[in-house]
Amino acid sequence: MSNIVWITGASSGIGRALALRMASEGWRVAASARRAEELEKLRQEAAGEIAVYPLDTTKPDDVKNVVAKIESEMGPIATAVLCAGTYEPVLARELTAEKARPVFELNFMGTVNCLEALIAPMRAQKAGRIAVVASLAGYFGLPTSAIYGGSKAALINMAEALRPDLALDGIKLQIVNPGFVKTPLTDKNEFPMPFLMEVDDAVDALYRGLQSDRFEITFPRRFSLILRLVQMLPYRLSLALTAKTMPKQAKLTS
Repeated sequence: MSNIVWITGASSGIGRALALRMASEGWRVAASARRAEELEKLRQEAAGEIAVYPLDTTKPDDVKNVVAKIESEMGPIATAVLCAGTYEPVLARELTAEKARPVFELNFMGTVNCLEALIAPMRAQKAGRIAVVASLAGYFGLPTSAIYGGSKAALINMAEALRPDLALDGIKLQIVNPGFVKTPLTDKNEFPMPFLMEVDDAVDALYRGLQSDRFEITFPRRFSLILRLVQMLPYRLSLALTAKTMPKQAKLTS
């Protein structure tokens, strides 16, 4: 297999830090994101090879064209890390289809577009690794993340369904479930974030996971264990616990 990795959402946050890390480790990195100027800054900062491929993953034809271009110019994609995503905190009184649609379009359908473009060539070469970045917010419904958490729960469910199927063709599918990582997305949060990680620490955990055969890559471990426990509780207990994390403004009368 080649040492070519394609990373989406590479202009900021985990995707950007992972691109720099993998380039420094000798990987040939194809980096995609919507912001071409940020990709160029990334390329210039890298200690290794990063080729930039600006892309909006919500456009399926563009995704197919970029994957074909990467494979034509660089070679077969050995690993893909699908990080492109967005976050929209929302209270019940703010919930609208208008707010939900773009989040699901990018977080879920954007990932589906990438999978569609990747699966055929990886099946042909009987090898490949795809890591889908979801979130611990997909484990259980948490206040303010009705839209974001829902999109990530959909990714987790999809990956669980696809993992055994893709394994028949030699493709390793992994799901990445981060907790709170200090990035421009989490900077939107106006509530305390338990076990908040620095992005470099998160990327260390992610990169180690990409060298493994584990289905799930999750960090920080303590937070994932707490949310797993919440999943196992009866709803009368789990919902009582999560209600305590409601932001103050949600409790104010309108």
